[in-house]
Amino acid sequence: MKKLLFALVVASMLFTACAKAPAAQKSTEISFMMWGAPEELTVWQAVVDDFHKANPNITVKVDVSDWDSYWTKLNTLIAGGTPPDVFAMDAPLFLDWQSRGALLNLQPYIDANPGFLDGFYPQTLTAYKTADGYYGLPRDFQSIVLFYNKDMFDTAGQAYPSADWTYDDLRTAAKALTLDKDGDGKTDQYGIWTDTWDMELFWSEAIWAYGGEIISADHTKTLIGKGPARDAWAYIDSLYKDGSMPTPTTSGEYGSDLFQSKMAAMTTIGHWAVPGYVQAGLNFDVAPMPTGPTGKATSVNSAGFVVSKDSKNADAAFAFIKFALSEAGQKRLTELGFAIPVLKSVAESDVFLKQSGTLNQQVFLDSIAFAHTKPVFKGYEEWAGVVGDGLTPVFDGDAELGPTLDEVIKSADAILANNQ
Repeated sequence: MKKLLFALVVASMLFTACAKAPAAQKSTEISFMMWGAPEELTVWQAVVDDFHKANPNITVKVDVSDWDSYWTKLNTLIAGGTPPDVFAMDAPLFLDWQSRGALLNLQPYIDANPGFLDGFYPQTLTAYKTADGYYGLPRDFQSIVLFYNKDMFDTAGQAYPSADWTYDDLRTAAKALTLDKDGDGKTDQYGIWTDTWDMELFWSEAIWAYGGEIISADHTKTLIGKGPARDAWAYIDSLYKDGSMPTPTTSGEYGSDLFQSKMAAMTTIGHWAVPGYVQAGLNFDVAPMPTGPTGKATSVNSAGFVVSKDSKNADAAFAFIKFALSEAGQKRLTELGFAIPVLKSVAESDVFLKQSGTLNQQVFLDSIAFAHTKPVFKGYEEWAGVVGDGLTPVFDGDAELGPTLDEVIKSADAILANNQ
């Protein structure tokens, strides 16, 4: 009887213990897909590892591809019904993806985390906000500044660019720094090189600084040919006509970045170029974009996070995004050196401002004061192609600016009309 009683007591205790034991949390794996350089995977893996330590039941699989391969692969996965849970988004393309119904509305998650967006630079958030909430969030951002090769300026006896520079100063310096070093009749060093196919690196900044606009507020009219915008285009064309900026065709013959290959004394670009310039051994620094007739202007653009509407692990996906946008995540991402953190507390700290080297990181932050957000609208990719491809013959010297611009605007407006 005593043995039976003892057995019943032990069984009762075991049953009680089992009843009180917490159920094991389900393990979840999510996928995160992005574009970037191969070396970015190391830092992103560190972010993922940090996240996993804090969230041991969530595993994140990271996939990094180059820009072109990324979009091809992403479209294939979505068409096949197997989208990544989280994927990277270029802000100007956001509305095209959101309007396709491919993205999850993140507003319920944001509402459940009061104050979550308080520390963000507000300019980085506008691209992802819609009438019914945020369908994406910025991961990091770029402000466009003027890079210059200090050795080339020193050799030519030219003063370094300053915050007081105007676009006329830029043109004068570019002429002085354009050289035929061996006297063979071919330019060996250009004063400036930049991309004028897309708006981000130069022509949007020039148009805004001249007092023009890119597109109407309702996204129905292309304004790049209105009033002072034409003066900005004439200025850009003058750099090509001077010979101080290589034509698009010439640039293509030499490679994608003539500043990095030490064939140009200046360029206008974002922070993403810094690691490559350091690796190339350039002695360089940065200055704000020049002042135009109506003041200074630059462009702000961001890369963002979005979640697939068809994700089966949306809670885990947002948990990962939330971590990557925390101070811990943003500090880790700053190690990449490719961009500016979206959190003010990180961007304005020594983590960003005192990165290794002598580059004046403050210039990137100071430029936010006169920055315009790169336009975000439906049909952006097709619109940008029409403008970029349409004006390339002008800059190659094969077409006149005025009539070509008129035709480009007609085609660009047709694209806007088709995307209303």
